[in-house]
Amino acid sequence: MQPSTTRRRFTKALAGTTASLMTLDFRDELDATEPSPAWPEFEFVIIRDTHIGRNKTSAEKQWQRCATELRDAPGDFILHLGDVVNQSAIEQYPIYKTIRDTIGKVVHEIPGNHDTLADFEQQLGISADRSFDHDGVRFVMFNNAHTDSHDGFITEQQITWLTGQFDSAAAKKLRIVVCAHVPIHTNRPPDRAWYVKPENGQTAFYELVDRHRDRVLAIFHGHFHNGIRGWDDRAPTHEILMPSVIYNQNRSLTEKAAPGYNLDEFRPGYVLAKFADAQLHLRYQVIGGSDEQSTHAGKSLSLKS
Repeated sequence: MQPSTTRRRFTKALAGTTASLMTLDFRDELDATEPSPAWPEFEFVIIRDTHIGRNKTSAEKQWQRCATELRDAPGDFILHLGDVVNQSAIEQYPIYKTIRDTIGKVVHEIPGNHDTLADFEQQLGISADRSFDHDGVRFVMFNNAHTDSHDGFITEQQITWLTGQFDSAAAKKLRIVVCAHVPIHTNRPPDRAWYVKPENGQTAFYELVDRHRDRVLAIFHGHFHNGIRGWDDRAPTHEILMPSVIYNQNRSLTEKAAPGYNLDEFRPGYVLAKFADAQLHLRYQVIGGSDEQSTHAGKSLSLKS
């Protein structure tokens, strides 16, 4: 179902900025579940698709530029939504880590379809499926990507694990943000038509989300190189694809009336995220952008659940 115009409002952002701003407002829908704990108040960063090894050293140099900016960026931690290296290039993980470790913030990675699972876990020393809690929010991160397919896959074992994560979060009165590389939401041309098909775990996953719809705020993805692309037809949960560090493309989804939304910014970038006042603010930050270089005034997209 396409979101109604009353739930999607476009206004101009501040001129002379290098960012597009999107605000997710959860208050109308979720206040009905009160009494509940206080809304979270913190900042973090979202990156994805660094693709170290792509075009020889160009991705490495772009990751270095990004990391330099992230040192001074606000945020308690960084989420990396997959495709750490390019085409399963195991020798690129040490390069990624050396640059990552200069940032000075904890980075929480998940694998993408370019990351061989065993190499990802061995090289980074982490499990692909894991979670962490931060100031009232549980971030549930899991691997739904295969190196031999652009589609996503969620196994029965993962559904069992996710169920435990969601139930435990509910018992602790935590809100939930889910991170997986491949979008779960059905999408068809003019989109890329890469997602978790019903027979590959989509149905079971959404049944779980529906049981916890009062606390699952957002589902974050990488994979598509489309800037910020998302859907809110399962409100109050928003499903959002984040911009890539290495490149993004304008597929003219707005002009082609594709369901959902796509912010009008497609330069390489990352997202500065902030929970405040029962809202989640997502600022698309262009890598290497400056007020003098910017020719894009941006849009502010307010999504009322």
